[in-house]
Amino acid sequence: MAQPPHGNANLLTVPYSIPRALTVSPSLGGLPITPELAGNLRKILFGNTFYVFNYEWKKSFFKFREPYSNLSYALEAERGGSRAIQMVVQANIIKYLLFTRQTNSDCCRLQSLSEVGEKEQERALAVALTDILWAAGEERSATISLVTSDYCFTPHLDYKLDNFTERLQLFSFNKKEDVKKFVYEHIQCFEDEGSHGVILFLYSLIFSRTITRLREDLDCTTSHLLHLSLGNFVCRQALMNLLLTGRASPNVFNGTLQCGDDGSPLEKPLHGVLARSAVGYLHWSRELLERTKLPMVGSMLKTPKLPIWVCSINGTYSVLFSPNRSLLSDWKMEHLFHMYFYNGQPSQQSTALLTIDTHSHHWEVGIKDTQGDPEKRFPSLEMAVRTKWEGAAIDWNGTMPFF
Repeated sequence: MAQPPHGNANLLTVPYSIPRALTVSPSLGGLPITPELAGNLRKILFGNTFYVFNYEWKKSFFKFREPYSNLSYALEAERGGSRAIQMVVQANIIKYLLFTRQTNSDCCRLQSLSEVGEKEQERALAVALTDILWAAGEERSATISLVTSDYCFTPHLDYKLDNFTERLQLFSFNKKEDVKKFVYEHIQCFEDEGSHGVILFLYSLIFSRTITRLREDLDCTTSHLLHLSLGNFVCRQALMNLLLTGRASPNVFNGTLQCGDDGSPLEKPLHGVLARSAVGYLHWSRELLERTKLPMVGSMLKTPKLPIWVCSINGTYSVLFSPNRSLLSDWKMEHLFHMYFYNGQPSQQSTALLTIDTHSHHWEVGIKDTQGDPEKRFPSLEMAVRTKWEGAAIDWNGTMPFF
């Protein structure tokens, strides 16, 4: 057993450490992390071995709202960089509750989201995490990383200690049911306060994809998955695509780009999205639009298999969804329909109901009015919706527009 570095003998008293109750026994059977793998993990995340996750990330976990409440299906999301991961997991929880699970309830699908008890919350989280990890492992394998009470190695001088990555044990599985069972049995390691649950899931995602495949996924525009912005680590598009599609392509367009805007061959191809995923993605940024740098999301992400979208709106992540599976398969359904919106913030007390009208186009009335707050005239969520349904009129049904 490796010894804690000098001065850290009592490793469970370090700031933001994981409670002993949320660690697993070294005898559980996992493989201890090696110094080489820990270094490669840091490099694929941060681009170096000296950065470590800050307090905002360490305190992030998967916390549900009150069971059997209006938002019993919903996770409370952090304001920091981990929010993107929480919202993709949220979308997959909705996928399970609306479209995957077997239920004896006779109520409508949406009402069933408010009838989720604590055990069903745990089951939904386990399924959501498993689905994402299994896709990253190309539907052949997945790896779960958990923290033990013992150090697995003593760090080198060029590696900064964080007191939990050095204690990882890796558990690999070749059957999806075994992954789901293991995650469910250790769900407290992802959903309890102090668990570092979001980071452990992110580690599991990287190990499931493998460092080698991640390097193949990336292109010359992106060498690692997180970048530092305003003092916090935020997810690059490659990480978002890894969460959504199982592949860490750095771009939102379809396929692989071989030529530039002028038609000349690129020195190295740019990697986009190769296949439709179950959950989609919409992107809107007022700042990027004003700088004419708003990327055009391709149809692979914009038209998913199920009517659920993770939305990146002005750098903030949320979820837009419909319980009507036919919305994406019957064009007549897209004339007038309802969508539901959840942004993860504790201030949202109920799921927002939006009515989308793709035929009236009356949203453009008053567009020449240049006075006032542009967010009030053209709410950013509405503009994100219009990247999918161009020109749609959106009724908030009495709710003050927000995102």
